[in-house]
Amino acid sequence: MTEVQITAIDEEQLDTVLAVDVEFAGEMVFTKPLMIKGKVSGIVRSESDLYIDEKAVVEADIVANVVSVKGNVKGNISAREKVELFACASVDGDVTAPQVTMETGCHFNGACRMMAPKLDALA
Repeated sequence: MTEVQITAIDEEQLDTVLAVDVEFAGEMVFTKPLMIKGKVSGIVRSESDLYIDEKAVVEADIVANVVSVKGNVKGNISAREKVELFACASVDGDVTAPQVTMETGCHFNGACRMMAPKLDALA
């Protein structure tokens, strides 16, 4: 079997990074790519991409174009394009996306639906 490799994002290419010492609770809505390094709880919605860093803890339902996870997520993930789970990722929730990539070693507990999500139902 072929080993899956996901290319990591260069943090320098992102306009916004929530630092490791940031804690946010509520509804987060954004339009440009974002990296979370801290703690977020609530709802995360984006017209762009979301990157969850290795030490990040996210307890939220997520809707974005691309969701790339290295950290911990408790909540459902819906992506318009794809979801990427790195080996160090831990996801407790359902994943819906046309494309899903999981590296060996990641922890995933939930249902996986590989289809375009019905975003009007998620808003």
